[in-house]
Amino acid sequence: MSATQPEQSSEPTVLDAVALARLERERDIQAFADRYLQGENQDLYQEMLVTICRLARDQADRGNVKLLHKALAELRYALKVFAPYGEVRKISIFGSSRTPEGHPDYQTAVAFARRMCAAGWMVITGAGDGIMKAGHGGAGREASFGVAIRLPFEQKTNDIIAADGKLVNFRYFFTRKLIFIKEASAVALFPGGFGTQDEGFEALTLVQTGKAPIMPIVMCEQPGGTYWPHWRTYVAAELVRTGMIGEEDMHLFRITDDIDRAVQEVVGFYRVYHSSRYVGEDLVLRLNWQLPSQTYRRLNDEFAAKLLSDGRIEPCEPLAAERGEYPNLPRCRLRFNRKSVGWLRRMIDLINAEPEPGTGS
Repeated sequence: MSATQPEQSSEPTVLDAVALARLERERDIQAFADRYLQGENQDLYQEMLVTICRLARDQADRGNVKLLHKALAELRYALKVFAPYGEVRKISIFGSSRTPEGHPDYQTAVAFARRMCAAGWMVITGAGDGIMKAGHGGAGREASFGVAIRLPFEQKTNDIIAADGKLVNFRYFFTRKLIFIKEASAVALFPGGFGTQDEGFEALTLVQTGKAPIMPIVMCEQPGGTYWPHWRTYVAAELVRTGMIGEEDMHLFRITDDIDRAVQEVVGFYRVYHSSRYVGEDLVLRLNWQLPSQTYRRLNDEFAAKLLSDGRIEPCEPLAAERGEYPNLPRCRLRFNRKSVGWLRRMIDLINAEPEPGTGS
């Protein structure tokens, strides 16, 4: 060894030890996943195990670990319950648990849920009394899901959904609220208290910000009722007037006291429009039938300046990134600016007014 060359230590450095421990952990996780977690989602399961290891390394507080454990367990079971019904459209119905069965709002909710069931939809409610029970009563047990919450007062499971296999009990509001929106293709709100207002504003916020797919949000009540008109007056006077929301955001919901209009608002939203997802920077709309070229010209004339960050609204083929989702449906795509959701809703309304090919209606 040269006199000027430093002596090499045979002892591993701290960095070497950390790297070695990480490699051993990755090897053990890989072996565990190869044995127990095989399938197309194995990579995601492995990442979840890495997150758990990091949680342990962080010496997380036991209360926080219990929260994460319970939340994951609740979501896993809820997803299992809903999975067999993935291709059936569902509507989440919110409203007061205190509405008595003889109240006109209760009867309106029963009639609305019955009509939605007749249209082939299933109903999700919070599984309590009042409007929640009305939703189950109208749809019937077979077409109902219950998404219950444990509360120290007021909430109890109604006798229609109790003991049914489609009842899910939650400890946390945030996991319950996730399921309400994730599993729904529409939201209906009837008069209610803080909880109903919370659920309504959350649905609007998630749609407005693009954190939930655009969907119909309809606010219903008895004929001649004033609850939702008064609510709209407040929103217009205190939120729109002051610029806290845009005027176009008022298109994200509909208010009606007519059951026929409420049902049409929901069912009609999916007349031509089917679903959507982002592929890179593009928003891809799946459609039940292809639009003619003159309709695309009109869409660009009326909405391009309001909706697009670049390019045009144009038809497209199914994209590889969609991984085979609805391969037979025609599409259109647009470079959506991701902020003008109220105008996007208006464009979808125009698309849904398009005559069915060969029928003229």
